[in-house]
Amino acid sequence: MKIGIVLYPTYGGSGVVATELGKLLAKKNHEIHFITYSQPVRLGSFSENLFYHEVRVSDYPLFDYEPYETVLASKMVDVVKHEKLDLLHVHYAIPHASAAYMAKNILKSQGINIPFITSLHGTDITLVGKDPSFEPVITFCLNQSDAITAVSESLKNDTYKQFSTNCDIKVIPNFVNLEKNSSRKKNKLRKKYASDEESILCHISNFRKVKRVKDVIKVFDKVNKVKKSVMLLVGDGPERNLIEEFCRELNLSSRVVFLGKIRDTSKVLELADLFLLPSETESFGLAALEAMSKGVPVISSNTGGIPEVNIHGVTGFLSNVGDVIDMSENALYLLKDKERLNNFSQNALNRSKEFNIETIVKEYEDLYYDVLN
Repeated sequence: MKIGIVLYPTYGGSGVVATELGKLLAKKNHEIHFITYSQPVRLGSFSENLFYHEVRVSDYPLFDYEPYETVLASKMVDVVKHEKLDLLHVHYAIPHASAAYMAKNILKSQGINIPFITSLHGTDITLVGKDPSFEPVITFCLNQSDAITAVSESLKNDTYKQFSTNCDIKVIPNFVNLEKNSSRKKNKLRKKYASDEESILCHISNFRKVKRVKDVIKVFDKVNKVKKSVMLLVGDGPERNLIEEFCRELNLSSRVVFLGKIRDTSKVLELADLFLLPSETESFGLAALEAMSKGVPVISSNTGGIPEVNIHGVTGFLSNVGDVIDMSENALYLLKDKERLNNFSQNALNRSKEFNIETIVKEYEDLYYDVLN
């Protein structure tokens, strides 16, 4: 098949999933055309069957805001026509689904029929979708999609609650590439951050308010007072300066390491004993799954799709949003007992194998063939 994948090319979960999906499809001899405004961060170097088409928006003084959606639709029309694509797969509803609908109708007027699949990843429904100014467009585009997927049952249910659509939504979860996530090994690099007696906790996010990074520090503070530990923070975003200041207030600056944006987080996760994810909402919790694939148990909130990934009392623990006392107690329960921590670590690794990329990509392939037929 010749497939056009439309995505946000950044570090966000939807962009990572879309890129990794495309890369494996290309290895399976499908021809993949990424269509977006910059090269996806996970795309890597030149590879067979992979193509990238940049969407460039000219800077016209007439516009206060660049008309990206219109230019994107035009680029999709161009790529479909000249690369002879079979279908479009758009990740994230706004503005990709609306641009795909526009492109589909332009092509239809030229005698070309191209179906499009919309994959919902989370904030396009749970955050952007709650804005009344977007609701009519999102609803219309969902209803015009030839197929819809969601990354969790939670997100599927949220979509039905917030939008007037009777379309069948197929749940296809996020995934991990277990080829590069084999059993976790102790790393020499670990000694640069912590002694053998100390524990390492980790958090990865875009440092937005919804991630509740301040709760990460609160949990770490309580853990560190009982068992000396180091906190590794990966990512960047609007809350970072506030978090740095909060660490200074708690006198934790020497124990908290800000690593910034890292393209391949697996090397960091190899160092960790626990992963913290206290988010306000998560439609899936890809960061948690990636930690589990490295054998790192997860201490998380019980919101959204996280309980579909992190099994309470097996791969980690779930707490109510904001309950930092329970989270810290759960963390210490694991860190104080090495054998118990190792058992949870193995459980986390085994659980991650249920989200193997090979299995999940087959679900997408089957969906593509269903749509084309």
